[in-house]
Amino acid sequence: MSFEIVGKLHRIFPIEQKTPTFQTREFILEITSGPYSEYIKFQAVQERCQLLDAHSEGDLVKVSFDLRGREWQGRYFTNLNAWRIEKIDRSAVHAPPTEQQPTNPFPDYTAAPPTTAIDDLPF
Repeated sequence: MSFEIVGKLHRIFPIEQKTPTFQTREFILEITSGPYSEYIKFQAVQERCQLLDAHSEGDLVKVSFDLRGREWQGRYFTNLNAWRIEKIDRSAVHAPPTEQQPTNPFPDYTAAPPTTAIDDLPF
């Protein structure tokens, strides 16, 4: 199962050589939702570690990732494994359309109720 998310590259960490044949690289994506920012940690593994070389902190990017989970010694871990990172042109990003609000969101309670009442109660 794959997911996509857009955000600003907040921090890029150096490549970590875990074993002679396995490497990882973590990065933090800043997602702004509402008045507060969320900081989400992703990881890239093996040859995908180099995907971050083409980007800088502060870049607006779209990250495609998989959700991975595992158990080790009775503890459970979740990783967001990035497999594609695309730079997004800030000028191409449009603000989400705002929903048109009625000029008066409250109903007019001074108007008279309908003159014909429907009485469909069984008692």
